[in-house]
Amino acid sequence: MNKSKHYIALFIGTWCIGWSAIFVKMTGLPGIISAYYRVFIALAILLPVWIIRQLRYPEKRIPLFNKQILLAILGGIFFGLDLTFWNTSIMEGTASIATVLANFAPIWVALGAWLLWRNRPSNRVWLGTAVAMTGIFCILDFKQLQAAKISWADTLALVASFFYAIYLLTTQEVRKKLDTFSFMTFATLGSTLMLAVSAYFADISLALPPTNTWPALIGLGLITHVIGWMAINYALGFIPSTIASVSLLSQAVWTAIFGYIILSEHLPIHQWIGGAIVLLGIWLVNSKKTVK
Repeated sequence: MNKSKHYIALFIGTWCIGWSAIFVKMTGLPGIISAYYRVFIALAILLPVWIIRQLRYPEKRIPLFNKQILLAILGGIFFGLDLTFWNTSIMEGTASIATVLANFAPIWVALGAWLLWRNRPSNRVWLGTAVAMTGIFCILDFKQLQAAKISWADTLALVASFFYAIYLLTTQEVRKKLDTFSFMTFATLGSTLMLAVSAYFADISLALPPTNTWPALIGLGLITHVIGWMAINYALGFIPSTIASVSLLSQAVWTAIFGYIILSEHLPIHQWIGGAIVLLGIWLVNSKKTVK
């Protein structure tokens, strides 16, 4: 099978989720609120379409209590936990350290694939991951990294990367038996429920936010979540999560570029160098067969 379209989907998805931080910043809302409305808006689009598809094509109807549906919801819960811990760490800690720790996901994915399914990543995967992670460090401000101390908030960011990795591993397995749209719908349902629970325990109101925040929230729900993660979840049905997780690190490169264009954020030379190193790591992982 020609896999070029799968890599194109992964590229499109990564481009879309690169807008995530831009939209979050534009909302000006607490992280859990913007994350909740991101998945809530996406669910409001996906669920009605899924129901219509079930009614129109009864021969393709999927039982609601199907094991794969339940696993998709579980995967969405993990993604909701990722967003919960990630946003909390950003609000309470140092963004630079949190960003580094949250990008540990490819390491957890590689270890998880090795331990759970005995898919031992090749040396090229480990090399590409190390190179890409080096690029992530370069994108950040070294002075902030040196001055910062690991805090409870930074621990939350590391936990977030763990849940993100579990989500990617879950997606790869469930997508072998469940179509992209159904997985996306029920994973988003799981994320919405999880973020509502997170908001409750954090004592954060989910009342409708100001109208001036809605364009950015719709961008989060439609571009970042529906289009972006639909494309990524499609790709994960064909591309090993060990490879995809490293490729997703290019999100940081896209976010830096979008910040420069849209928000007029200055990009120092170390960020340009870091972006190039991340892309080199992604190329190393994808250039040859990487899973033995």
